[in-house]
Amino acid sequence: MPEEQSILQRGLEAFAELGYDHASARELARRLGVSHNFINDRYGSKAAFWRAVVGAALGAQLASLPQPDPSLDEAEQLRQIITGFYRTAADEPLIGRLFVDELNRDSERLDHLYEHYISPVLQTLVSVIDRLVASGRMRPVPLDVLFFAVIPPVAGLLEVPLARRLGRTDAASPQQLTATAEALAELVVNGLLATGSGTGR
Repeated sequence: MPEEQSILQRGLEAFAELGYDHASARELARRLGVSHNFINDRYGSKAAFWRAVVGAALGAQLASLPQPDPSLDEAEQLRQIITGFYRTAADEPLIGRLFVDELNRDSERLDHLYEHYISPVLQTLVSVIDRLVASGRMRPVPLDVLFFAVIPPVAGLLEVPLARRLGRTDAASPQQLTATAEALAELVVNGLLATGSGTGR
């Protein structure tokens, strides 16, 4: 019987590659190397197994995100948060692929992701942005616009076939992915700060 960590990692690989709907109980069992009724016996259902997989993967990712350093300027705090988010996405691209699939589906899984993972990250981001807006260094940004300004660039760390056509080598090293994460963060943060009342005149 595979160890729990191995089971959850293989489950993440399956859901990221196939999507929830196409990851049948039979296919999951085959990939896990277990009997066809293992998931129901151990976790209760495929949905509960998905939550266990996501909890293990995203719990570790959230724990590794840097917390804003109050000794830093708010703009630097914003840069630190977004850079940290992109770096963790680069470290575990399977989570990003799973997210991309689920963000397009109105489901209980999206509710789960929003409540436990998206909302906590956004709240950290919004608290810093509110101070930047109050000081006149940024214009107010609706929450949905903010989300889609910050999150979709993660695709730049995930879409390997397209990235290869745009010039990226297949064998992207961890150092290269980190550099890409930092470059994306720089572009996004500079774009957000450029909306401030004191710039662009």
